[in-house]
Amino acid sequence: MIILSPSDLLNKPEGKTLEFKQDLSSPRNILKTIVAFANTAGGRIIIGVEDKSRTVSGIADPLGEEERLCSLIADSILPRLVPDVDIISVEDATLLVVQVYPSGQRPHFLKKEGPVEGVYVRLGSTNRKADRELIAELNRSCTGISFDEMPMPELSEDDLDLESARRHFSGKRELTREELMTLKLLTLDQGKYVPTHGAMLLYGKRRDFYFPDAWIQCGRFIGRDKADIFDHIDIHDSLPDAVESIILFLKKHAMRGADFSEIRRKDVWSIPLTMLREVIINALVHADYSQIGAPIRVSFFDDRIEIENPGILLPGMTVEDVKSGVSKIRNRVIARVFRELDLIEQWGSGFPRVIREAAEQGLLEPVIEEIGMRVRVTVFLSEELVIHTEGPSRDQVGTKSGPSHSERDRVDLNDEQRLVLQKCIQESGITELMAAVHRTNRSKFREAVINPLLDMGLLEMTIPDKPNSSKQKYRVTLKGKDLQAIL
Repeated sequence: MIILSPSDLLNKPEGKTLEFKQDLSSPRNILKTIVAFANTAGGRIIIGVEDKSRTVSGIADPLGEEERLCSLIADSILPRLVPDVDIISVEDATLLVVQVYPSGQRPHFLKKEGPVEGVYVRLGSTNRKADRELIAELNRSCTGISFDEMPMPELSEDDLDLESARRHFSGKRELTREELMTLKLLTLDQGKYVPTHGAMLLYGKRRDFYFPDAWIQCGRFIGRDKADIFDHIDIHDSLPDAVESIILFLKKHAMRGADFSEIRRKDVWSIPLTMLREVIINALVHADYSQIGAPIRVSFFDDRIEIENPGILLPGMTVEDVKSGVSKIRNRVIARVFRELDLIEQWGSGFPRVIREAAEQGLLEPVIEEIGMRVRVTVFLSEELVIHTEGPSRDQVGTKSGPSHSERDRVDLNDEQRLVLQKCIQESGITELMAAVHRTNRSKFREAVINPLLDMGLLEMTIPDKPNSSKQKYRVTLKGKDLQAIL
């Protein structure tokens, strides 16, 4: 029997790799956690501890409950999992500890729910059902093939903007066909040369058509939340060029009341540009471009700048790993090109360098977190940059693409409503939408999520004259699309 001190066990918060359970009265929740741990970064479940108060209640029949739990795991999870289950003593009580390791056979799923509906991943201290794109990502992570290495057999070299690529590689490489193959921008598929996903994401002539969400939203908001936007741009440049386009937008709003041209001439800015560049490049390289309705977002507030990219951390990775410099590359083709172009210096060095520079500048440590199916990095400013709106009208604020948003209507959406709007970029039925936000009660879902979006004019029915039709679907309105561009 293993003996652990109470401090080892109870003084850690629940999170991505730790969960407390009072007993085995709800085995499905424990099984979901085991599946989520195996599919994500591993973890440990402590059974016999109340999860909120951390009261150690113990297990009355530890040997019997251990056998029951092992049987449940063997009977309920596919592919088969064999976690370590130990009995320990703490404060004169007996507990069960289930140690789950990251699995090389992922995605695991609950047998009763099946390989589509029964796959779960761990986000923070919660378990989330994986959608089809994430399930595919879990599969790829086991095969060793990244999404951007996969071929696009319906396309050819002519679909690539090789002029732009050669401009970037000028003086570095002669982009012959052999070099394009080395960089995995081209690959052989059924006897012909075709571009990879990464090639199209980097240099595709019709990238927006094949990857409609591979772009970047930048917004400057008034205050500390998204209730009111001052300026925004939509960046559709090639990914290497997008780095500078984002930086230029941030510089545009990085003034302390001085003349913009004067600040630019002195190269003195009120935001930590070196840190931000690192975080922006990291977001572009590590975004999950297989996701639908999820562009990269850069949000500039008075006190901070947030950079979000679609996709959770790769299996086996935790926030602590990222902060310590552990590196796993989601997009190998994009990362290789960025490295060749000197946009990346050294694998794994980015975030530790960002943390070090923040300390040197006396800034709060940047925060990295998984929110929904996205990774967000927050860089804090040394002092607030307050927008004074009594100056030129917002309609006079220049943007790279699309009109500036001068409306001041406050629209407060919760996470569920935001996710539903994203899903409804493509027409979606209510069953699919409920699954996306993990709702089971249809009436409550309509009342809390669907009806408010309909009332605000952000969502519309495909069959408006038959609202209760079994064939009813929902789609985003023009107003909803306009709102998404700034959220």
